[in-house]
Amino acid sequence: MEFTLTGLTNSAELETLLFVVFAFIYATALASNLLLIFTICTSRKLHTPMYFLLINLSLVNLFSISITTPKLLQTLWTHRKTISFYGCITQVFLFIWSLGTELLILSFMAFDRYAAICHPLQYAVIMRKEVCVGIASGLWLAGMVDSAVHAGNMLKLSFCKSNIIEHFYCDLPPLLKLSCSDTNLNEMMIFVADVIYAGCSCGLTLTSYCFILRAIFRIRSTEGKMKAFSTCSSHLTVVSFFFFSVFYTYIRPSSDNSLDQNKYLSLLFTVVTPVVNPLIYSLRNKDVKEALKTITRRFRLLQRPEV
Repeated sequence: MEFTLTGLTNSAELETLLFVVFAFIYATALASNLLLIFTICTSRKLHTPMYFLLINLSLVNLFSISITTPKLLQTLWTHRKTISFYGCITQVFLFIWSLGTELLILSFMAFDRYAAICHPLQYAVIMRKEVCVGIASGLWLAGMVDSAVHAGNMLKLSFCKSNIIEHFYCDLPPLLKLSCSDTNLNEMMIFVADVIYAGCSCGLTLTSYCFILRAIFRIRSTEGKMKAFSTCSSHLTVVSFFFFSVFYTYIRPSSDNSLDQNKYLSLLFTVVTPVVNPLIYSLRNKDVKEALKTITRRFRLLQRPEV
């Protein structure tokens, strides 16, 4: 009725150090994403489709890092690495939901940049409020349906081999290796999800940027090219970092030591990405930095004692 996670290390001294590091990262991720959401919501200048999608990205970052990191912190602090069977399946469901939703949100953000750069006059119509809300809701729903299918298939399996999961959280590949049931259906559904979700998200992103680059190269002035490229440079950085780590972990051919490699590589999109995303969008975005300065000035005025 329970599994044992191998975690990141077996050294008690190193676990204490890792607890401090990951606790700081987790607190930073929560603070930076919440601050970005608050900044966008309170600044009327940022009430645009791009920043609406950025709010959704920050929400899914808060969601994803809160699925794996608290359990990791608990195991590092207590040195107790067990997790219940249903707790493990719940973690699988929530993790796949966040992963699929983030892939889809990033790909739709690429389409948003395509509409802004290639069709600026029709942008307000293409990305009107009803469309953005409807598509964002659909992306979250699509991610949930995908995760429900995988979690439901996991509940049909029998686990009579070792109960040791070669990971610091419950994920599909290490769990399937522990099952003594036929996992062909599970593997087939994983392949279908890879084709649909990874293929569609990557295809939409690449297609959007092909049109974006073609439009940028047609701009005659160097200043115009730089201004157009700066509007999508932050998103391109985030997409490249996230897509590479996810695709390398789940889509490359498996090997005997792939599970151990995946355990450390998955830190990139489970722990690092939720911290990096808000920093990239805030440090490289002029509008966000101005909104943050305005909020800081307002806060200082409120803190001034009345004479």
